[in-house]
Amino acid sequence: MTMTSPSQPASAFDNPAREGPRGPLSGVRVLDLSAYIAGPYGCTLLADQGADVIKVEPPAGDNLRAYPSTLEGENRAFLGVNRSKRGVVLDLKSEAGRARLLALAAEADALVHNFRPGVAERLGIDHPDLEAINPRLIYCAVTGYGEQGPLRGKAGYDQVLQAMTGMCVLQGKPPLPELTYGSPVDYYAAALVAAGVASALFERERSGKGQYVGVSLLRSALTMQSARLVQADGEAHDIARDMRSGGITGLHPTGDGYLYLSANTPRFWQALCELTGLDALAANPRYDTVRKRAKHAAELVPALREALAARSAIEWERLFGDAVPCSAVRHIEEMFDHPQVRAEDMVAAIPHPALGHYRGVTRAIKFARTPGPEPFAAPMLGQHDDTLGAPDKGKEQ
Repeated sequence: MTMTSPSQPASAFDNPAREGPRGPLSGVRVLDLSAYIAGPYGCTLLADQGADVIKVEPPAGDNLRAYPSTLEGENRAFLGVNRSKRGVVLDLKSEAGRARLLALAAEADALVHNFRPGVAERLGIDHPDLEAINPRLIYCAVTGYGEQGPLRGKAGYDQVLQAMTGMCVLQGKPPLPELTYGSPVDYYAAALVAAGVASALFERERSGKGQYVGVSLLRSALTMQSARLVQADGEAHDIARDMRSGGITGLHPTGDGYLYLSANTPRFWQALCELTGLDALAANPRYDTVRKRAKHAAELVPALREALAARSAIEWERLFGDAVPCSAVRHIEEMFDHPQVRAEDMVAAIPHPALGHYRGVTRAIKFARTPGPEPFAAPMLGQHDDTLGAPDKGKEQ
């Protein structure tokens, strides 16, 4: 089931052609009813692979559009998580809006939403409703806590789940917890959305049947910590969770800027000591294992930082090269023109009707034979109403 584009769109922005080679999901149509980050970016990952993704928004738009932004008339986060989609406005509380969605769903391959449990049922668009009109539909619901249990009806948010699942304790320094900014739980959930939908599409090729796919922020937050969430029989709850290598691994001040380095193997430890002039430490059996270096960090770290003060973080990064895993601490803006990012073609200049162009991340996965078509801008609110059916501007969803 695929969507055919009109042969003569009203403008270059109204119905952007997927220029370039096919992707592994070219010919697949996805309806994206989700908002914020997890669901929308999961659908963008599908669009990167060639899927025709239609973003369905309520009359007021995705809530992310209203978040503060330094872009005039646009939202940076919305642009970043909704590229390569067409957009329509449907009021799913109205009969006309629901009817239009059902018509789209009847021809779609997948649908993604992040309504709280119970909302889709009230709107008449839950899995049984849509399965009845399209048995091949992959129906993916992104929830905060899953479909069952005492928290099933609660709305989930990235930082709420960070606090709940121990991530804030891990990031902080006792006794103070610390949030990790950048929405890691949402973005990991987005990867699970894309993987889950793609796997269900693959299975459908064998069975001919669609199915329900459930992704929750709680599952995402715990899956991210699978190396820590291990408890042997008889272990106490208040044991260390083993994931901090300790010792000299971590962030360190230098003569100018900060440097992250890791030297957990004997080879890296030896190279670090040689390149910083701390050869005596490398020869000392007191520090010859990761565990010993963690135990004696109070002795090692001051000596290392005194040595690092001789050069800037960038200079150390160049000097260490491949000998010591490290990176100078940079701002995200520096990634636009980083030589490795440019060499891998990770950022593209994308035309936009209001901004002219903006630069943003393109394909997250590299496919050698089917790399996928060129990206295009996230849609303006209701931008493709005319090409995807009459807009429904009734009540707010």
